[in-house]
This record gives sequence, structure tokens and C-alpha cells, in this order.
Amino acid sequence: MECVVLAAGEGKRMRPLTAKRPKVMLPLANRPILEHLIIAARDAGINDFVLVVGYGEREIRRYLGDGSGLGIRIRYASQRQQHGTADALRSARDLVTGQFLLLNGDMILNATDIANLCSCHAPCMSTSTTDHPQDFGVVVVENGLVTALEEKSKQLISNQINAGAYLFSPDIFDYVDRVQTSSRGELELTDALLQYIRENKLSAYQLSYWMDVGNPWDMLDANLTLMNNLSSDVQGTLEEGVSVQGSLIVGKGSIIKSGTYIEGPCIIGKNCRIGPHAYLRGATSIGDDCHIGHCSELKNSIIMNGTKIPHFNYIGDSIIGTECNFGAGTKIANLRHDHANVRVCGKDTRRKKFGAIIGDGVQFGINCSVNVGSRIGTNAMFAPNSYVSGCIGENAVIR
Repeated sequence: MECVVLAAGEGKRMRPLTAKRPKVMLPLANRPILEHLIIAARDAGINDFVLVVGYGEREIRRYLGDGSGLGIRIRYASQRQQHGTADALRSARDLVTGQFLLLNGDMILNATDIANLCSCHAPCMSTSTTDHPQDFGVVVVENGLVTALEEKSKQLISNQINAGAYLFSPDIFDYVDRVQTSSRGELELTDALLQYIRENKLSAYQLSYWMDVGNPWDMLDANLTLMNNLSSDVQGTLEEGVSVQGSLIVGKGSIIKSGTYIEGPCIIGKNCRIGPHAYLRGATSIGDDCHIGHCSELKNSIIMNGTKIPHFNYIGDSIIGTECNFGAGTKIANLRHDHANVRVCGKDTRRKKFGAIIGDGVQFGINCSVNVGSRIGTNAMFAPNSYVSGCIGENAVIR
């Protein structure tokens, strides 16, 4: 069976993290979201993949290649203009030979659910439950059939949602061909699904596990979940006097210097320098070529490749892009005094603790203070002693 993965979108809700990469290539536990999904499908018995790519496709092709590194075959279909999910699926038509699995590329599933979905009768939609169904396509299931589907409805008809994994036969392309442009100017897969629903043909499979990674703060929960399943593997060097509690992965060429205290789960990539006297608290993942220096503390954060956090810094509950530099004493706050949910650019994260979203190449002078819920665009620069709050655009210079 073939598996088609929709991976062409930018992921605008993920900006500024997607300014230089597609959403599916954002790292969780030091691997792209897309790789985690492909591995789960592979472990479910699928070895033939079609990736629908568009925005940032060069990075996907370069990283995954023909799939041989994962023991699978990968072929690519290009969606040159992002005109919606139905159009994306149509891009893969010539590469699909029979019944196939269709997956949105920005979620985390387990192999057992994927295998079970593959054994269902097509067409079949996976469903899940959530405490905020208004953010998704809400479904009603009766006697195993989907009887209603409403996209992001304000008047909720259910807490069950369309989870974005499907089993189709090739006749889905006939339904997709009949889809008309929506009010958003897109060809949407939902409209093809509604045709199936009107004909009482769309069955449902309830997933046992599903994580959507639709917003930057969702990455923290997914990162923790994936890291909790990892076993320790230290390929770098731990100097005498390093204390480790919990699981720890350290890549080749990395050195953890004396006095550093690590509470796992924690992942440290290749060629990193950690410490001396750094404090890393789970679940923190650190990419390749990073420097976390003397008396810096990191907690529950994602640090991407090449970032430097060298002296007396605090980073909590945050996502930091590549090649950033934190001046000595720069800190990110992660808790409101009133203990209300943190909001980012007006949007509720549903988290009591959340720090900041920082794009690639951001440079901080010494002793900067970054307020809770800040979002900072790529290549922004901040003078020493800056107070940073709110939404800062890319290439901003704060003197």
C-alpha cells in the first residue's frame, strides 16, 4: 500500500519558525515532524511513500532523499501553487496505483493506529477527540459512519474531530475533480469528503493517540511526548562532575562540561558545548552545533541548530530558531503574575507557562528581558538592556 503525505504548506501559524523551512521540517526530539510520521507509517508496514511538496521542498528532498536511509521508497509530487488540500491530493494522482493512505504531514500518530486504519474499509476518516474542537473540522459519527462534518464551527455539534488521516481508493480523485473553489479561494478536501457523507459512504476510525502540531506551543507538548519514549544514548563526552537524572541522548562530538546538571528527558545534538555549570531541565532538545554556557538554565524548550546561549541566561518553555545568539544575562520570562493563560499576538496558548517564539538569526545584546508570549521575527536585533514584548517583525532593529 502507498502512503501519500501532504507536506506542501508553509504553515503560516508557525511563523516566524517557518520563514526558512516548511512546517513539516520543524524539529521535535531533534527530528523533523515529517520524519516521525513517516517512521510510524513504516513501522505499520508501509514502505512506499508519495510526498506532496511545495513550499521549501528543497529542504525536504535534501533531508529524506529517496527514502533508502529509512528503508523505504519515497517519490515526490510537486504542488507548485498552494491551492488547497484537494489540489494537493490531485498532484499525487499519477503516482497512486491502488488503495492508499493519506496523511496530513503536521501531526504525530502511532504505528498501531496507522496499521488499524489500513485494515478499514475505504473510504475511511480517522477521528479523535479534543477539548477545543472549534479549531478543527468537527464530525458526528453514527453507527460507524460519518454523518456530519463542519469546519471550525462556532456552534459545536460534537467534540470529535477529523484527525487528518484517511484510507482511500482511487475513486477519491473523481470526487476531488468535482470540488469547486471555496470562499477562501482554495480547493478543499473537506468538500470531497462531504460528497462521501451525503452518499453514506464515509466510515470512521477512532484513533487511540493523536497530536496536532498546528501552533508553535503545540511543539512543546509533542516534544515531551516523543522524548519520553527515548532511551539514553551518550555518544559524546561527559566530563567528571556532570550529574544526570533521567534519559539523556548526546550526539557525537558534543562535550558536557563539569558541574552541569541535567534532568531528563534531554536530547543534545552533535558538536555541542554544554557548560560548565549549565542546568538543563526536561524536556529540552538542543540541536547540532549549539553552545549552552556557564550558569545558563534551559527548561522545557526546543533549541535549533547553531544557537548560542553562553552566559547567565534563562530560557523556559520556548522555541528558539537556528543561529540565534543570546547576550550574557538575557532571559525569557515564562509565567504571568496573574497565572492566566499566556497569549501570543492575541491568541490563547492554553498554557500557564510559555515563554517566547524566536525566529532564526535573532541577536540579543547583554541583559535583555523577553516578556511572556513574545514572538520575534527572523534576523531581529536588540541592543543591550532591551525590554522585548509582543510581536516583533523580521529584520527589526531595536536600539
